[in-house]
Amino acid sequence: MSTLTPSRLSAGDRLRVGAAGLRTRPMRVFLSSLGIAIGIAAMIAVVGISTSSRADLDAQLDALGTNLLSAQNGTTMMGAQAVLPLSAEAMVGRIGPVTDVSAIGVVPDARVYRSDKIPAAETKGIAAYAARTDLLETTSTELAAGIWLNDSTAQYPAVVLGSAAAERLGVSSPSPDVQILVGGRWFTVVGILEPSPLVPEIDSGALIGWPVAQEVLGFDGHPTTLYARAAPDQVESVQEVLGATANPEAPGEVDVAQPSDALEAQQAADQAFTALLLGIGAVALVVGGVGVANTMVISVLERRAEIGLRRSLGATRGQIRSQFLTESLLLSLLGGLAGVAIGGAVTLAYALTQGWTPVVPPWALGGGLGATLLVGCVAGLYPAARAARLSPTEALATP
Repeated sequence: MSTLTPSRLSAGDRLRVGAAGLRTRPMRVFLSSLGIAIGIAAMIAVVGISTSSRADLDAQLDALGTNLLSAQNGTTMMGAQAVLPLSAEAMVGRIGPVTDVSAIGVVPDARVYRSDKIPAAETKGIAAYAARTDLLETTSTELAAGIWLNDSTAQYPAVVLGSAAAERLGVSSPSPDVQILVGGRWFTVVGILEPSPLVPEIDSGALIGWPVAQEVLGFDGHPTTLYARAAPDQVESVQEVLGATANPEAPGEVDVAQPSDALEAQQAADQAFTALLLGIGAVALVVGGVGVANTMVISVLERRAEIGLRRSLGATRGQIRSQFLTESLLLSLLGGLAGVAIGGAVTLAYALTQGWTPVVPPWALGGGLGATLLVGCVAGLYPAARAARLSPTEALATP
């Protein structure tokens, strides 16, 4: 007497059977996969935007160079403001690997105003700096409009505004007719700077020539910040001697820094923030997985008659289990594909508005789809096992 052997379902048959279950409930499929899509879209967008931002910052660092050092007057042991010697620039320039040196000096008590009608208390945080004529070249700062100070204009009441200072003063373009008050004297605006990533302090400054600051505004000539470019492979060695060279009598009263470190710190902070947002995206993904599991459990309860009919016609427990597991995987995969598309679109739109090159790492796309399938598998295991345990008589007897 021969025994009947259950027919075997191919992979294509399993896909067709699983997809048939989804096609009969399109609205439920849409709502269930929406949770997965939101989680994946959030993760892709966070990774894409942070990667695009880092790529833009890396490009800026490559263009600006990381070999710029700065030395500022610190504080004395008594807590007073220290003073850099008048010869500090010349001494720093004698350090062998140093290729360029420049400086700015804060002009004390020189308030900056757009008009003499403005109350004295409203400074808008704009400082007046005496600036060397080689400042832009040393700090890789660009001009947005007009001209920079030269040997001639540095001796006359001409001023170049940082980007933030120009905005606060309401000056959109330099002109011989545009003048501002610096320390109670009228200065003609001859230029406006682009934002300076490595030297942000000059963004909110009004920069005037060193000679005119001494002659007209009583500037004492002491620099408050030195900027030095060093050979790229000698930056650390120059950094070690910069304070002692700038102020040999009191090297401890000099603060030495590498401005690009601030940008790298910003990048590190962005990475930490990205990790936090990725965690939030993962939570959203888990919530979406719970939604899929809930949908599949309800589907098993509603389709007991179908399960009983298939079992009575010869379907094995394994075939019933694979049917519902396939449905769960397809449901999650639909949400994952939609999430990848939405996350990529959000990254593209945000990067373009910021002027960045959109970058979405391939591992993020692959990882997102992989996480989707993992969630779908885990979410479908219990409903599939529950469906497979139903006997034909029990399933058909259910109203």
